[in-house]
Amino acid sequence: MDDSALITTGLPIALAVIMFGLGLSLTIDDFRRVTRSPRAVVVALVLQIFVLPLIAFGLIKAFDLDPLLAVGVMLLAASPGGTTANLFSHLFRGDVALNITLTAVNSVLAAVTIPVITNFAIAYFDAEGELGLQFAKVAQVVAIVLIPVAIGMYVRHRSTQFAERADRPVRIFSIAVLVVVSLGALLGERENIGEYLQKVGLVTGIFCLVSITIGYAGARLLRLNEQQAIASSMEVGIHNTTVALTVALSVLDSAEVAIPSAVYSVFMYIFATAFGYLITSKHRRSENTQAVDTKADRTTDKL
Repeated sequence: MDDSALITTGLPIALAVIMFGLGLSLTIDDFRRVTRSPRAVVVALVLQIFVLPLIAFGLIKAFDLDPLLAVGVMLLAASPGGTTANLFSHLFRGDVALNITLTAVNSVLAAVTIPVITNFAIAYFDAEGELGLQFAKVAQVVAIVLIPVAIGMYVRHRSTQFAERADRPVRIFSIAVLVVVSLGALLGERENIGEYLQKVGLVTGIFCLVSITIGYAGARLLRLNEQQAIASSMEVGIHNTTVALTVALSVLDSAEVAIPSAVYSVFMYIFATAFGYLITSKHRRSENTQAVDTKADRTTDKL
């Protein structure tokens, strides 16, 4: 699978198209919005860029993962929030504008955070003999992540109608690529998949649950409102695993490094849906209780 032209050439091109589509949905205002709600943006970004890698590192050490799987988990932790977070935030009454802003900022930061965190993991877990993210490969990450976003934003600036027409097809294409690549990564390592899942399944499952939970709890602890907390939980918990898979398969040339992201891509949709229903149902019960109490108070006042 690692030597397939579909992976070495087709996957980076597919990711470039996806990132171009992301750019089509962004405007300069999405970046300016950082100054309008800086606390909400900073909270989510700190959780995503600093806290998640620390949690991932702790889980790796606790479960004593093999070096290549350890690098894969750290690469997953470094990957930015996915555009699907916007959809989940909308479904569960989150602050979608905040999600869009975070996605925009994350798309830029990923060009730096992915190489830095991945290189640290390669060196720390002594995987340098099999992997390497030298300058040329760092440039490749920048090329497939950042440049298409900038081009997409420019195209949207020139033709908003085209950007709006292309939005749905690109989203469908993004989901299709994620499904195909995730299944491909798993099938490509089918002889070892049982062992990998045994080693990394629990780690990625815990990491997913913790990511979604701290995204919400951290925001609430720092006094962000309910809508911002939901947006934060989806942004922090739903990663752009297509980026991580592309880096693992076409930049690092390792299907084993891709396994954690492939497994996580399944977990994140299941857990994000369950978490969203849990939070919104709890919120509805709270609203209903308040409504009943208010009605009771009015009845008492009339008496």
